[in-house]
Amino acid sequence: MMPDSYDFIAAYLKLSKEALRVKIQRAEEILTSCTLCPRSCKVDRTAGEKGFCKTGSKPLVSSFNPHFGEERPLVGERGSGTIFFSRCNLGCLFCQNWTISHNGEGSIISFDALAGMMLSLQNSGCHNINLVTPTHQVPMILRSLEIAKDMGLKAPIVYNCGGYESIDTLKILDGVVDIYMPDIKYSDPDVALKYSKAKDYPQVAKAAVKEMHRQVGDLVMDERGIALRGLLVRHLVLPEGLAGTEEIVKFLAEEISPDTYTNIMAQYYPCYQAAGLPPLDRRTTGEEYIKAVKAAQRAGLKRLD
Repeated sequence: MMPDSYDFIAAYLKLSKEALRVKIQRAEEILTSCTLCPRSCKVDRTAGEKGFCKTGSKPLVSSFNPHFGEERPLVGERGSGTIFFSRCNLGCLFCQNWTISHNGEGSIISFDALAGMMLSLQNSGCHNINLVTPTHQVPMILRSLEIAKDMGLKAPIVYNCGGYESIDTLKILDGVVDIYMPDIKYSDPDVALKYSKAKDYPQVAKAAVKEMHRQVGDLVMDERGIALRGLLVRHLVLPEGLAGTEEIVKFLAEEISPDTYTNIMAQYYPCYQAAGLPPLDRRTTGEEYIKAVKAAQRAGLKRLD
């Protein structure tokens, strides 16, 4: 039997004020010698030093709006309440949001303003608060969430990330995030280095997804098919099998769960610097996409978006 949405209570609402405050303090302490993500730049972001993500200690946001282009369990009838954070801890040379992630398009805002965005999205009827590219801004998000919680925020929190996550940071988020939605981009370290400047990406992403699943389990939806809690994995099919789909779907089915809700994505097209990086200079073919979906089915994944 599916849970009723009216019985659902977001994870962060179950935290005491003291427990949430401890998480905020732990996250903010990390900013003084930043190891929020696996790059471990160890710069003092509170003193204006900038690491790989080029972000300081205040929220840096590009936009926020109800979004209807996300996965069906997030969108429902009223949309997913997305907040797009600027900058990123990955360096993907084919990034489809490169003006935001690479160029830093956006504005520094206050914690109160970020909390206000969350509440505005909830008040517009969105089914969740979808934090897009949040990894390098976890302390800012937590502080703003504390404010929004006190002002009546109740919607589930979606952590929509690139999969390049620190286990220590994820443990701080345990009991805060309701839905984890990571990418798993690559299975080959050399490909990850060449296209996202992160050779350790495959091992890091696999460990991160295991921790996410430990925290929230398989995706649970209500009677309307709206996601309430759990893991939702995205995998973008790249030309000529560069993403290593077969290894990734095998990992999900065997080491996470055959019930892992997985979106095998077909929308790759050349962006940012991809035009000069064959075979990324062309779209994925229908044949390549079908091959990826069949690999997922053979691996035993039962819930494909």
